[in-house]
Amino acid sequence: MAKDTPRTRAAQHKRIEILKAAVEIFGSKGSTNGTLADVAEQVGMTHAGVLHHFGSKQKLLLEVLAYRDQADVAELAEKHIPGGPELFLHLVRTAYANAHRPGIVQAYTVLSSESVTDGHPGREYFEERYTTLRREVSEAFAVLCEAEGVTDTASIAAASASILAVMDGLQLQWLLHPEVIDLGETSEFAIRAIVNSVLHPGPALESYA
Repeated sequence: MAKDTPRTRAAQHKRIEILKAAVEIFGSKGSTNGTLADVAEQVGMTHAGVLHHFGSKQKLLLEVLAYRDQADVAELAEKHIPGGPELFLHLVRTAYANAHRPGIVQAYTVLSSESVTDGHPGREYFEERYTTLRREVSEAFAVLCEAEGVTDTASIAAASASILAVMDGLQLQWLLHPEVIDLGETSEFAIRAIVNSVLHPGPALESYA
């Protein structure tokens, strides 16, 4: 671990400044059209100066994604999302928090969409992220179902994937129509509906036809 000196603190401050600029640049232009020169100009540095801190554009992209994750848990005691039923409340709180940081949400949405293309530097990150989150949400469901005496847990996997999908999808709609979509409120509604559908399954859709 590097020693805490004025020089290392200044370097860390500059790295965060670059990351914030990268969030804005990649969020508005995408990872392909956004360049290191754009980021450098934003923070009053040279292209070489940005490379000194991050080594390459690919590494900077990955750091932007990690920066987004750190922002999600920055105020939590263990710097990690909670487990059990508290996880669902954390997801709701995250949605409300995201409504106040559009730059990070925009960068995440753009990069996650681009990651499905071959050779994208964020592909592995997003594959691992979704795998981990699906597992953690499923584990939270299992704890909640046990506490509520629910024995039919066949829908947990689908519900876990659905919660992540609806959160990301609502972020996209909110970015396109912020005057129409209340990100926190709609995310809370969707998460509550999915959780309740596992605990208290309703009739099949065919019954309404």
